[in-house]
Amino acid sequence: MTILALSGLIRPLLEPQLPDGLDVRWFVTKEEALEVVPEAEIGWFDMYEKDAMADTLRAATNLKWLNSIYAGLDFLPMDVLIDRGITVTNGAGINAITIAEYVVMGMLNMAKGYREVVRAQERHEWLLDSPGKRELAGSKALLLGYGAIGKLIKPRLDAFDVDVTVVRRSGGEGILTPDEWRAKLGEFDWIILAVPATAETDGMIGADELAAMKSDAVIVNIARGAVIDQPALVSAIEAKKIGGAFLDVTTPEPLPQDHPLWAMDNVHISMHLSGRAQDKMFIRSAERFLGNLDKYLRGEPVAPVFDPQAGY
Repeated sequence: MTILALSGLIRPLLEPQLPDGLDVRWFVTKEEALEVVPEAEIGWFDMYEKDAMADTLRAATNLKWLNSIYAGLDFLPMDVLIDRGITVTNGAGINAITIAEYVVMGMLNMAKGYREVVRAQERHEWLLDSPGKRELAGSKALLLGYGAIGKLIKPRLDAFDVDVTVVRRSGGEGILTPDEWRAKLGEFDWIILAVPATAETDGMIGADELAAMKSDAVIVNIARGAVIDQPALVSAIEAKKIGGAFLDVTTPEPLPQDHPLWAMDNVHISMHLSGRAQDKMFIRSAERFLGNLDKYLRGEPVAPVFDPQAGY
């Protein structure tokens, strides 16, 4: 009998739809997880504490297939996944719609100075002029990362008449390759980061890249905080070398209360909420898992597969 160790977070959506003939072992706490996972062939170990998830994976010595709601799994021990040959399905695309919408919202907020509009309302003050006068139409955006999220960002910006240039390894017409985009940074009004968290993307936006940007360029980061050299970003904004940043992610998270980014008027911090700004995340994840479970039990490939060697 196939043994499954599954997080209780998803139990209400899964339990009524699981096929018969499975040995399903539910857990809520890390302690419960460590008791039930050693014999499991299939696991869904999502918990609120990522360290607990990593420890649970290490304890799952018979695991063949690991599923997760998270798209980025850089917090898991990649060596364990590689050494044991575990198939991993992640949450790539589960939250793509809401994250793409967050990018558009962030850009509009920055362009229209909407933070100041909200503050004026809180003061009961009727503004006579707009605090932001930029239009998205006719502006140019560099989109780094063209996975499930990037592929939804572009058409939404196309609808606003934003000229979007994509960075992809394959290249092509209107596309920059990873060795081409840095030389063209000064051409863009918006730099959108939607890359996976890997050793290659760690610190990919540093002091040199910031210095090459337009003085009014805005960075939009919905990738990982580590993709940007954060001290260099603070320095660039303080020196007004760039126009600002919309940061859904920071380093660390949560951002310390005394961090200078909080107090910068041209920085918006959305506290990694972009993927949570919707109510279908668990429903979509459960449906995907049940479809994959049916395939797995029939010996068919599951998807989308996370590659621990590549990190995405």
